[in-house]
Amino acid sequence: MTSLERHDQVQPGSPSAPRLVVLRGNSASGKSTVAQTLRTEYGRGLAIIGQDVVRREILRERDRPGAANVELIDLMARHALIHGFHVVLEGIFYVAHYGDMLTRLIRDRPGVAHCYYFDIPFPTTLERHATKPIADKVGETVLRQWWRPRDLLPGGVEEVIDEHSSLDQSVARILKDSGLAPRESQV
Repeated sequence: MTSLERHDQVQPGSPSAPRLVVLRGNSASGKSTVAQTLRTEYGRGLAIIGQDVVRREILRERDRPGAANVELIDLMARHALIHGFHVVLEGIFYVAHYGDMLTRLIRDRPGVAHCYYFDIPFPTTLERHATKPIADKVGETVLRQWWRPRDLLPGGVEEVIDEHSSLDQSVARILKDSGLAPRESQV
């Protein structure tokens, strides 16, 4: 493929097709850390679109159905995929707020999609949350309000990553499953 060809013309599943990786789960479940580690392992050509960055930092809006960030995340992901970037979407992405958008994006993608739900028990989440910069502003009560047990997308499209999967195991699994791992690592 030359640099002038559009990546939306690439057949899904081909080795050069951009990959979509969706990392969902409750707060402090490890999504952002996994996303950043995927970028470190893969290198250039992998775009991370974080729900918190778009919603809280770019738009500074509350998480609610129909909010502007939902469609902005969709547009950003589609734009990056069309231009040949692999995309990692990471965030809580409640099904009630983001499910329709994510389902459309997965269905319409110009490449392969791999979706993961981080299913971490609340006590573990609470321990991890205590290490985050917002821990002094967001306490256990608010964290419980945000909590959604197994808020899975419809259709069984997500693989579950539980609390027993280490960072290295989770990253290696996603790199291998998605085809983003170097060929020698996929053996």
